[in-house]
Amino acid sequence: MFKFNEANFFKTDDNEQIFYLKNFSLFDDTKKTLVFNYGLVCSNHHWKYQVDFFDANGYQILLHDYRGHFQSSGNNNLSKITFSQMAKDVKNLCDSLGIKKAYMLGHSMGVNVTLQITKDYPDLVLGMILISGTFMAVSDVMFDSNIMEFITPFCLTGMEKYPELMKKVWSSSGFNPIIKNIIHSTGFNKAKVSKEFIEIYLNRVGQLGPEVFFQLFSEMMKVNISASLEKMNIPALIIGGQKDNVIPNHLQRTLASLLPQSETYFLLNGSHVPQADFPELINERINLFLQKQT
Repeated sequence: MFKFNEANFFKTDDNEQIFYLKNFSLFDDTKKTLVFNYGLVCSNHHWKYQVDFFDANGYQILLHDYRGHFQSSGNNNLSKITFSQMAKDVKNLCDSLGIKKAYMLGHSMGVNVTLQITKDYPDLVLGMILISGTFMAVSDVMFDSNIMEFITPFCLTGMEKYPELMKKVWSSSGFNPIIKNIIHSTGFNKAKVSKEFIEIYLNRVGQLGPEVFFQLFSEMMKVNISASLEKMNIPALIIGGQKDNVIPNHLQRTLASLLPQSETYFLLNGSHVPQADFPELINERINLFLQKQT
């Protein structure tokens, strides 16, 4: 982890506690600052290789847990776990730390969070690194089909009728070899990402519970930010894996076409999590992008 490490909590205006971790004592506006936004029921574990690299290369880094996630509070008020509220939390957290400008990195759902931050607080964002995400409602595009329109109501009915059973199945997913193999094969490059990485991921998914997943998935199903993209006139790097089975590349190319200052980088054998598949290549490409910015 960081050479210098400071963990703390930020209290929101509605009395929730947002956990954060940073690698600097006092904010230095002469250095580039990176804020990492992870994906749907993921964690900062997905940024493991990027955090180590950019810390070693002198960047200021801010990691955080969304409200309702892990060490942050708020999971008792699901209705407030929304993209707009999460964006507000990040903005207020940055304000509290003296961060006036930063580069936002988002993976998967973290792309939605990053776009929301840029839409609502444009003065905060110097540039965006958007990995394996989309600006469209996922019910129409996930797995390059509308299958989630049919699966989601079935799961929600199960949550309503058999909540304890659903929670038990959800929390034990990290111990199920069939589920581990499915996630490993469909979401990652199996040859590049270890079983241990998948186990950590699934165990952390189990900590959150299905309620948070379906609350945020409902946010992703109704997202409508396309009209704001042309106003985001800041540098953007869109990254994808050419073997992404979750969010197909044509959606990322469409996103790039709608942002005024964008460039793309697609990895030949990259999955939905290319930053874990090929961390050295991803880190070098992001660093090149950042070094070009003044």
